[in-house]
Amino acid sequence: MRYLTAGESHGPQLTAILEGLPSQLPLGKADIDPWLRRRQGGYGRGRRMVIETDEAEILSGVRAGRTTGAPVTLVIANKDHRNWTEIMSPEPGGEPRKKALTDARPGHADLTGGIKYRHKDLRDVLERASARETAARVAVGSVALKLLSELGVQGANYVANLAGIETQQAFSWDALDTIEASDLRTPDGDAAARMRERIDQAKKDGDTLGGILEVRFRGLPVGLGSYVHWDRKLDGRIAQACLSVQAMKGVEIGRAFDNATRPGSGVHDAVYYREGTYARDTNGAGGLEAGMTNGEELIVRVAMKPIATLMTPLPTVNVVTHEPADAARERSDTTAVPAAGVILQCVIGWVLAEAMLEKFGGDTLPELQERVAQARSFAQTY
Repeated sequence: MRYLTAGESHGPQLTAILEGLPSQLPLGKADIDPWLRRRQGGYGRGRRMVIETDEAEILSGVRAGRTTGAPVTLVIANKDHRNWTEIMSPEPGGEPRKKALTDARPGHADLTGGIKYRHKDLRDVLERASARETAARVAVGSVALKLLSELGVQGANYVANLAGIETQQAFSWDALDTIEASDLRTPDGDAAARMRERIDQAKKDGDTLGGILEVRFRGLPVGLGSYVHWDRKLDGRIAQACLSVQAMKGVEIGRAFDNATRPGSGVHDAVYYREGTYARDTNGAGGLEAGMTNGEELIVRVAMKPIATLMTPLPTVNVVTHEPADAARERSDTTAVPAAGVILQCVIGWVLAEAMLEKFGGDTLPELQERVAQARSFAQTY
């Protein structure tokens, strides 16, 4: 499987083309739009989430509610484009255009992207570098999550830490409804209250906040990925997908950083054979060993830095005059940590769906389901 996304933050639309999906996968707007709404939610979001109510339009590859095997095209309209038509017009002329950006924001793509592509109006950089692009990737990932659900795989995400405030309540699959109902995507009500206070203070200060997200999947068959070559290792592919999301700066599988401080006897998961199947009592590896799923829950933790657009801006340099300036203020969020977990579940979901098809093949969903079931049965009796 593969996909491409295109579009700018204030352009007319975001577009995604997905190739390689099996035919006969049930798919409709009801499988995509709820994920787009989840991405727009969360305490600390800015005005853009009020302006836009994202919906996906399916333009190809689906007929009568099922994929056909042809490429799937998804489009998400940018409703705010009506206010940016002249500014974002592809036609020549009209320069310098309104809302030109020349005061590069520290921590954003502005300056480096401007130098790389030789833009003096840094809007040419920020429009594509913007996290608005993640709406397209959530739409793409929602299709992958639908495929995984048809194969018996379930995912979840929650906020493990926001601005140093830790979720104290251990994750439980029984708490998914509580997580979904929380505007901080945490099952810990006390932590959520303190997170809100921290966000409110940061907003008053014109500052931004980051955090740590945890994404989990259960029901994955043994052997997705491979140990035989570096680019087939699933942990590497998951890390690349996560770090490709705007503002993500670190990834760990399982208890990776804590494991680095412990002796091996306190890290590795002992293996037992009980009632005709293999079992582990612990999951320090986070469901991945040597680049392959081992049948345990996949646990991925991702560190998100604070958003680079500050309402109390940092010092910078104007790229036209080279004079000192305050960094540009662009409409933004105080924090997008709760939404980031939704995005990460979607991008990891795509990697896992891709790995499923690589291992089991099949042109249709029924073929794939049959092969996955056979693999699960074999792993239990090996």
